[in-house]
Amino acid sequence: MLLFNRLFNRIVRDGELTVIDPAGVPRRFGRPSPTLAAVTIRLADARTARAIALNPALGAGEAYMDGRLTVEQGTIFDLVHLITWNLRWERDNPVRFALWRQARIAAWIDQLNFARRSKRNVAHHYDLSDRLYDLFLDVDRQYSCAYFEHADDSLETAQLNKKAHIAAKLDLKPGQRVLDIGCGWGGMALYLHRVAGVDVTGVTLSEEQLKVARQRAADAGVSDHVRFELIDYRAVTGTFDRIVSVGMFEHVGLPHYRTFFDTVHRLLAADGVALIHTIARADGPGATDPWTAKYIFPGGYAPALSQIAPAVERAWLWITDIEVLRLHYALTLEEWYRRTVAAEAPITALYDARFFRMWQFYLSAAAAAFRNDGHMNVQVQLTRRRDTLPITRDYMAAAEARYRALG
Repeated sequence: MLLFNRLFNRIVRDGELTVIDPAGVPRRFGRPSPTLAAVTIRLADARTARAIALNPALGAGEAYMDGRLTVEQGTIFDLVHLITWNLRWERDNPVRFALWRQARIAAWIDQLNFARRSKRNVAHHYDLSDRLYDLFLDVDRQYSCAYFEHADDSLETAQLNKKAHIAAKLDLKPGQRVLDIGCGWGGMALYLHRVAGVDVTGVTLSEEQLKVARQRAADAGVSDHVRFELIDYRAVTGTFDRIVSVGMFEHVGLPHYRTFFDTVHRLLAADGVALIHTIARADGPGATDPWTAKYIFPGGYAPALSQIAPAVERAWLWITDIEVLRLHYALTLEEWYRRTVAAEAPITALYDARFFRMWQFYLSAAAAAFRNDGHMNVQVQLTRRRDTLPITRDYMAAAEARYRALG
């Protein structure tokens, strides 16, 4: 326990954490806080304490999944929030930087997402049971940051807002050809066709998502206008008036950014518009934590804007608009977490208790990244020409109001 105690003495300053060691002896770290729930955890053995001390994210995540770290007061969400609050992104918080620096080289290697590996990485997460996603997502299965006009908006309202917000930035006209890179279960593509009368081609590497998306288009009677293909974005051919990509860029991998934006340039019409919606970092280049890379998103990485912009510039694309969404994904993830906890029995029946705890830990850590770390969402609008769009943003508000009125 020596290494563990030394680490947590450094980390936990605000909030009260009680750790019951393998001998049953409690040790308290930190101090009571009016804004942080007190948490008590129990460690099953010395091996668990050592694993956490040597690699906090991986060690704690695996220990919680395996039942070797149990939460006796509070929840796993409370524990992750308490720890990450103490490691929050602030200029005068040096502990955070010392803990994450070591992971960066390994993270770069993990982001080498060539076509075959990309498909395998996508299948790892997105080819899980449809039933799982129905249990915690909104009815349209929007598996990306929602757009909360008010913090108490329902998840369904916020996800509908997100689709209208993105559609407005595309400056759509009836009959245009739209490419949806990373189309998920087809919700965005179907929405764009419904509200704007555009033809959409959605591409994905998930066979399970493809089946659902095609069935949804068939059920809506729009398969001749909304098509879905199982293909890597790098292999797409043709020309599109608009390109949209929501929640896919995190899976591209830093070594492939130049290829991604070169592909956008190649596929985009001369007067075309692209909109990329992605997780990003306010705190500069970093690394995907090893637990998330192993269990949730292999090959995934949320970039800093300083890593995106050079690839855009080299692809000869104009950045015509950037919007930063600071807390919207925290609100989204917190609602996903609440729905997951409420669905413990069906999720456990679908997989097992270890999987349920993994999903809890994933959503807790992801929400904390947006509450306490430097994570944010950005929407980056791109064109090939400087005069493609109106010179003020007024057209976006007008279109968004029109789309929202359509529901």
